[in-house]
Formats: sequence, structure tokens, C-alpha cells
Amino acid sequence: MQPSPNAAKSPRGPVDASAVPRFAGIATFARLPRLDEVGRADIAVAGVPFDSGVSYRPGARFGPAHVREASRLLRPYNPAQDVFPFASQQVADAGDLVANPFDIAAAVAEIEAGARELRRHADRLVVIGGDHTIALPLLRAVHAEHGPVAVLHFDAHLDTWDTYFGAPVTHGTPFRRASEEGLIDLTASMHVGTRGPLYDKDDLEDDERLGFAVVTSEFVEEHGAGAAIERIRGRVGDAPLYISIDIDVLDPAHAPGTGTPEAGGLTSRELLRMLRALADLRIVGADVVEVAPAYDHAQLTAVAASHVVYELLSAMAPREGASRAHA
Repeated sequence: MQPSPNAAKSPRGPVDASAVPRFAGIATFARLPRLDEVGRADIAVAGVPFDSGVSYRPGARFGPAHVREASRLLRPYNPAQDVFPFASQQVADAGDLVANPFDIAAAVAEIEAGARELRRHADRLVVIGGDHTIALPLLRAVHAEHGPVAVLHFDAHLDTWDTYFGAPVTHGTPFRRASEEGLIDLTASMHVGTRGPLYDKDDLEDDERLGFAVVTSEFVEEHGAGAAIERIRGRVGDAPLYISIDIDVLDPAHAPGTGTPEAGGLTSRELLRMLRALADLRIVGADVVEVAPAYDHAQLTAVAASHVVYELLSAMAPREGASRAHA
């Protein structure tokens, strides 16, 4: 994407809702300017409409557009984090990265190349999927700049399986491949919100060997979000942090529109609280994946996902001497 010759020199925010109703106009994320309108951004929001790596219900390829539509109601000031995420930094919508829908290997290569190209015009990326396969090429792109990063992975599932039907790269394998490739910090990475049945008890032993600690959904239920936040912060420390959020970390009551739902998940309130507690960590990138609109009802999942992206953007916003509550 080439920068506009008329790039703005100060942050441009969302379209004024008093001038253009929220239901009108082009559906960029939160009605933000396009990246080609501002030339360069502190954070670019990009979609990756790819779901060829799913193992059950397809449809996440339509997730980026669905989340953008639901984001129309987001507003400029975030009182929970006491920050104006679009005024303190330039955030822009970079559109979608195009990936081959028939060839997973080709798609993964295209996504990595697209992410690297976008980084020429934005300091950090927040990506809306798409299925969780896309985390692997995004981590490859992040690793090229930061080296091994702490991965904070919110998901009902481990996503560290080896293969599925002989395929080594699917939405259930990205973090195994990332660990094997040396992309992640084995001392600082963690799953949050995992739950439900596994194929074997060995899955957990494999996962630990691959570099992940676990905060289960049951732990959050028993001890609360504050205790989970304490564990997360203790594990991540000051490592550069990549946050990957599968929307199925939420209970299907909060996010029915996803490909592999599991009962007993987090509430949207718990997830948002945890994200707000990460604002002083070194967040270098993020993704929100697995929104499948065909199974969504009244935009429940898309609304939740749009707020998740909003809290990530808010957590990544600069603060001048502001103190932050962690729990």
C-alpha cells in the first residue's frame, strides 16, 4: 500500500457521528480513516479473510467485514482505561490482506509478506481474522523485528497440536509450529481460558514442553479475573508481547459465532478486564480471530470482538505519566 501524498501530520480520528450517522458511510474499523488517507500510522488495523485451516465450522473468512460493521458504535474515549485511543496515536484501517483460499502454504507466505509490507507504513498491527492459522505468519513477521516474543494466547483450545489429517499448518497447530521455529519466548508465553476435552493427557505435557503455561477457564471461575491477571503479568514480565485472541475463549453465550465453540468459557467482561490490565506491557502486535458470522446471533460475537480490538488499541495507546491499575 502506497502512502498518500496528502498524509495527515496529526492523528485523524473516526468520522464524526454528529455529521454522519453511525449506520452510514464506509465500514472501516470504528469508522477510522484508511491507511492510504493518512500515509503512516502508529497502529494499522487489518483484516485477513482466510479460513482454509479450520477443522469444523467454516466462515471466519467473513469475520473482518462482520467485526468492522459491529465496530461502528465504538466511541473516541475509553473511560475504563482513561484514554483516547484514536487521539493519542494514529490508528488507521489498512483493509484486508489477500491470501490464497485453496493453498494453505501459499496463503501463509502471502500473509507474512503482507504483514511485513504493512509494517513499512505502521509501527504495529492489530489483525482481525480469519481463522487461527494466520497467527503463524503474523508471528513470523513480528519475530523478524523483535526476535522471540511472549505469546499471550486467549483461547478455548491449546492450538499446539502436531497435525490434523496430516496437515502441519491448520488453525489447531500455529503455536506448535511457532515454538518449533523459535518464534516465541518459552519462558514467558501462556494460554488463558482453555477448557473442554482433549485428545489425550499427553497434550498438556506436549504443550508445557513447547513453552506455555496455562490459566484455565476453571481457574478464572474459582479464583477470579484478578488472580488470572496476576499470573499473566508474572509470566509475561517485560518481554515483548504478542496477544492472540480466539473469540471462542468466550462462552458461546457471549460469542456463538465461531467455528469450534466450547461450553464454560469466559464472559466478555472478564476478557475485557484482563486486556485492560496489560496496558503497561510491551505489546508489539495482536490478532483477534475465529469470528464466523454465519453462526452469530444479533451480532453478539461481532460486538464482543469489536470491543476486544478497541481495548487492545486502548492498551497500546501512549500514556503520559499515568498510573494503571492491574486488577
